[in-house]
Amino acid sequence: MTIVEMAVLLVAVAFAVLVSYLVPVLIQLRKTVAESEQLFVTMNKDLPPLIGELLAISHNLNDLTEQARGGAEHAAVLLHAVGEVGESIQDAHDVVRGSSGLFVNNVASVVAGFKAATQVMKKRFREEGTHRNVG
Repeated sequence: MTIVEMAVLLVAVAFAVLVSYLVPVLIQLRKTVAESEQLFVTMNKDLPPLIGELLAISHNLNDLTEQARGGAEHAAVLLHAVGEVGESIQDAHDVVRGSSGLFVNNVASVVAGFKAATQVMKKRFREEGTHRNVG
């Protein structure tokens, strides 16, 4: 065997080894490509309805958010009105409490004045009664 024949034989063996390693890789690559194609077909079939549903959910959430915002605004108005009613009740309570205190003071003053007047009247009646008895 000559060197050229040995080189050709070596190249042929190397090519056979290379092909024996490349064949399983190419088979696996073909399976991977086939599964990828199947995945893309499934995605193309399922993805558009899913995107449509996501858009519908997004619109529903936006509507719910707007309704919640409107409800919160109405609740704020209601709570503000309740607060004003509470303030009015507190003002009325303060007026009644202040008036009743003033009323009690006025009654106490009238009673004190009446007592003083009664004592003065009793004293005068006694003095006049003693003067009549003397005279």
